[in-house]
Amino acid sequence: MTGIELRSVAFDDHAAIPRRHSGEGDDVSPPLTWSAAPDGTAELVLLCEDPDAPGGAFLHWLVTGIDPESSGAAEGEVPQGGQEWPNGFGRVGWAGPMPPPGHGVHRYFFRLWAVSEPLSLHGRPTADAVHHAVKGQELASGTLVGTYRR
Repeated sequence: MTGIELRSVAFDDHAAIPRRHSGEGDDVSPPLTWSAAPDGTAELVLLCEDPDAPGGAFLHWLVTGIDPESSGAAEGEVPQGGQEWPNGFGRVGWAGPMPPPGHGVHRYFFRLWAVSEPLSLHGRPTADAVHHAVKGQELASGTLVGTYRR
């Protein structure tokens, strides 16, 4: 499997996500850019999850159906062609970092997959359900990790 370079001008890999993008800030999604998807990509899938949440992996953003020709998304924007899904708070779209106060540093994994077939998801998929749906269909992927603490 090949790699996709996933970046943000708002924060570096394994660095703090600015408060502006958090649930206690403006709660606006960070700007993202990515390298080209390989030939044969049916869609791109974007997931942001917090594996350090007290109840297990918490879904902060899920976007499917992203145009494979796209190269990113501006701050507060849905990637081109993308369909947003409910996050762990039950709202459709981005939900910024909001770990429990005093719970230490949480990591936020932004994952972008190029998949060979459109994903078949229903209802309110969990982060684990997305990982399962992608398995075996991924042509390339990229990961960007941000951190946040309250």
